[in-house]
Amino acid sequence: MNNESCVYCHPTDEIVLWQNPLCRAIFIADSPFPGWCRVVWHEHIAELSDLRDDQRNSIMAVVAQVEAQLRQLLTPAKINIASLGTALPHLHWHIIPRYLDDSHFPEPVWSAALRAPTTKTLPENFIELMQERLAITLGA
Repeated sequence: MNNESCVYCHPTDEIVLWQNPLCRAIFIADSPFPGWCRVVWHEHIAELSDLRDDQRNSIMAVVAQVEAQLRQLLTPAKINIASLGTALPHLHWHIIPRYLDDSHFPEPVWSAALRAPTTKTLPENFIELMQERLAITLGA
């Protein structure tokens, strides 16, 4: 895949929660797992080790803050953090709140469902709350 066909290089309809010149945090609105977010490196880079130390520290701080804010707002049983990139080799992390009654718990979200999806709903102003909290903790 080259960066002309990369959906992270050329996003459409993303819900951006926070961004800086290096990366962005986005909300995945159509996920069956309420609160699923991604942190995406802006530049088309495939691996974490391709970044300089300061860049790695920067993006990992963003991943940690997204996780912290999801924990505070949603109180999930667990947060899964994953960076796969095999289908789309553009550096990004999935930050996925997990609930005891979600369709896959305790198995990975990419495995077969064990039960019907959760009925958990997000706070009505979830996007705004995340945007405000990330702006405070990471800077505007």
